[in-house]
Amino acid sequence: METIFKIFRTTIVLALVSLPGSVLAETLLVMAEENGCLWCAKWNEEVGGEYPITAEGKAAPLHRVDIHGDMPKGMTFKSRLTFTPTFVLMRDGQELSRLEGYPGEDFFWPLLQRMMNEAGIDWQEGQG
Repeated sequence: METIFKIFRTTIVLALVSLPGSVLAETLLVMAEENGCLWCAKWNEEVGGEYPITAEGKAAPLHRVDIHGDMPKGMTFKSRLTFTPTFVLMRDGQELSRLEGYPGEDFFWPLLQRMMNEAGIDWQEGQG
């Protein structure tokens, strides 16, 4: 019985991996930054280290881009990225919402959570 379960599980995993990218939702938090940005440095100091291990960070892994560089292929922004830092919540390469600037740690988390809630992203640990 255990062998049948392993075969079934492997088949499901292989089927999911072979699905087109548009079927599997990829959610990211894009951070547009630039060298010398004091607010980017402040975010890195206050939030950056812990972000990947938070529920929000697991739901929307961070992807950094240089605001002056080429934007990653496959990402569509609603408008030009102008300010640093700018945090853009994206799903399947499409912008859902953005936060321009860094308002400090006490405001960043609730604003990000609101963005995720409005986008229907289940970010809270322990939820199915």
